[in-house]
Amino acid sequence: MSSDPVDAESKVSGNQANIPARIRRELGIDDGDQLRWHLEDDGSIRVRVVQQRSGTFADFDGYDGDEETDATTDHDAWGVGSE
Repeated sequence: MSSDPVDAESKVSGNQANIPARIRRELGIDDGDQLRWHLEDDGSIRVRVVQQRSGTFADFDGYDGDEETDATTDHDAWGVGSE
């Protein structure tokens, strides 16, 4: 056993374990976030929290093209090209 102090404990039930509230708050873990698990060579576990991106533009990476546009003259109010 390790001599490291215990921050929190949880119990496994049905192959699931709860993340203690204090740990969730400190790491900002929320519903929909992912946990990435890595088993270290020494038998310890490293967990990385991947925050869920949500909202209208969550998957939008932006426009990375060479061509500039002017929204007032190139597009109508609905974002469709002018004809």
